Amino acid sequence: MTYVLPELRYDYGALEPHYRAESLELHHRGHHAAYVRGANQALEQLAEARARSDGAAITGLEKSLAFNVSGHVLHSIFWTVLSPHGGGRPDGELLAAIEDSFGSFDAFQTQLAQASISVQGSGWGALVYEPVGRRLLVEQVYDHQGNLVHGATPLLVVDVWEHAYYLQYKSARADYVDALWNVIDWSHVASRLAVAEGTAVELASHAAL
Repeated sequence: MTYVLPELRYDYGALEPHYRAESLELHHRGHHAAYVRGANQALEQLAEARARSDGAAITGLEKSLAFNVSGHVLHSIFWTVLSPHGGGRPDGELLAAIEDSFGSFDAFQTQLAQASISVQGSGWGALVYEPVGRRLLVEQVYDHQGNLVHGATPLLVVDVWEHAYYLQYKSARADYVDALWNVIDWSHVASRLAVAEGTAVELASHAAL
């Protein structure tokens, strides 16, 4: 089974003026597609290396696979947490979980924004569900796969690679991050939290057997 570039749930111009059509199309068809191709190529090359028992090649190919698959996964999440009908604030269980983990929605918003803006080089800001402590955390992700809490499920991700914003916002990363709050689909973030919590309960029940 090969990786496939997902279709967006909205037109490229649907997020304007916060995310211009030109920027979104280049990001999706250009950069995300490149990670999909890289992931599939790494899988093919790993199969070839295994067939010829080339252990020396496998180390570098595993790094390539992790980089490209993680890029594909994070971008796939990114598109789904954006919506032309987004913005505002969450409610219900998601808001309660945010307030429990960060004290308030404003405190969470500030932390995620600062984590995203201050990534050194390329990376992501992310809201994740950590299943051991059953809490929400903010992660600062380097590239696509560095500085992660293992086992945590991404709920909301903010792409701060330059390719995500430079065409529209130039070097003003903070302005881009600020604009994204207007298109965050909190209902989808809430659904991801519900799935993550359910998975954690299921894993805990199996561990007790």
